[in-house]
Amino acid sequence: MDERTPVLVGAGTATQRCDDPAEAVEATELMATALRAAADDAGAGGLLSRVDQIWVPKGTWGYSDPARLVAHSVGAERARSGLADVGILQTAVMGRAAADIAEGRADVVAVVGGEAKYRGLRAAITGGEAPETDQDEAEPDDFVTPHGMIISRAEIDTGLVMATHHYAMIENARRYADAMTLAEHSDAVAGLWARFARTAAANPDAWIRDGLDAATIASPTDGNRMLAWPYTKWHNSQWNVDQAAALLLCSAGTARSLGVPADRWVFPWAAAESNHMVPVTERPAPHRSPGFAHGGQAIAEHVGTATADIDHLDLYSCFPIAVRTQALELGIDPGRDLTVTGGMTWAGGPLNNYVVQSMAKMAAVLRDDPGATGLVTAISGMITKQGLSVWSTEPPPRPFANRDVTEAVAVELVPRPYRTGDGEQATVVSYTVLWGREGPERTVVIGEFADGARTLATSTDTEIMAEATATEFCGRTVTVGADRSFTV
Repeated sequence: MDERTPVLVGAGTATQRCDDPAEAVEATELMATALRAAADDAGAGGLLSRVDQIWVPKGTWGYSDPARLVAHSVGAERARSGLADVGILQTAVMGRAAADIAEGRADVVAVVGGEAKYRGLRAAITGGEAPETDQDEAEPDDFVTPHGMIISRAEIDTGLVMATHHYAMIENARRYADAMTLAEHSDAVAGLWARFARTAAANPDAWIRDGLDAATIASPTDGNRMLAWPYTKWHNSQWNVDQAAALLLCSAGTARSLGVPADRWVFPWAAAESNHMVPVTERPAPHRSPGFAHGGQAIAEHVGTATADIDHLDLYSCFPIAVRTQALELGIDPGRDLTVTGGMTWAGGPLNNYVVQSMAKMAAVLRDDPGATGLVTAISGMITKQGLSVWSTEPPPRPFANRDVTEAVAVELVPRPYRTGDGEQATVVSYTVLWGREGPERTVVIGEFADGARTLATSTDTEIMAEATATEFCGRTVTVGADRSFTV
């Protein structure tokens, strides 16, 4: 084996659930705890003092250089600090770490992230405080940020600013494409999420382990209110968590020199990512994701195994349609086990760090099944950017590769033009009804004009909202006004 072969040697997690925020630590301390756990997991001393880089995916917190705080806490003073902004795939961060090791730019790299949003929530509820360390505008040694906007100006102006809104649109477009009735679709989506809930119930690191059934998930109640039709609260990612996770990667030569036991080694075989960004409104087929199709093909060609034949899966699970779309594009049987954690609703989805959490769990799964392969996927935005990585306790059949399929995706995924209407008719491509705490507030449609251009329009008509949630509204013809309203 080449001495520069990258290998994951340690994975750790940290969770706290304190009703009194004064008893809870801030997010960077959770990250440091997870990183120490990863070092302990590696089973070799001296690893943290050898860390060359610490990368942190940006969260909801306000730290300007969180990796530096983590480095100080764990004694990794020589490490360069890195911050990956929201919109950068976590797969890309892991792929960069593996590539830096393989190409000799680093020997040991830590990827760590987390949130303490539950601490903040409890502070708001109790009137307590949840302070964060002030870094006096410190800057990381390395900072990466996405090249474009995940949400378009038109979507922002229409009020489509929450992930729930966009994913509900994608979900409804998929139902129409599959020619499912509303009842069939509701059962399928809730059934999928109930399966994820059962996995989480058996996962000691999961945030919610109640194992809710499909009927409970699908039924709007005071504790499970509708957010954006057809999604209730229990269809949504759970971000109000105090969770962190950390991964330690190093070269095979370094792992040997430090005495990391061979049964701790998990090899990255390949990674693939697409960074082509097209807003949901402008996608030719909103329910499809060419990035996953091309990424899956690139991975399969490199490792010699189709994604559908990989042994263990954790498909990024911010919403049910994210999982359903990936299974469709990757040719994966949707009846298979699609998560090792239980997914972001149940296991917990710390913003911009879930994939580090899922990779920590996947490492444990693969160690318990030596020689098996594992696929971990990532999404940024509204299935806007896509990432995949394959791992195994067996050395890779070929040297690690980080494939970028952005250009191939850009050729296939050409945005539709966008414009507003003025008394023109448009066909509904997809839609959702947005809910407030008092009930439904407005219907939002993605319309397509006769010339193929897309538009967004809204209606606060109560009869339209009732009809849109009782019958299929996709494929309907609406008249779009210059004020972005529509009538039927």
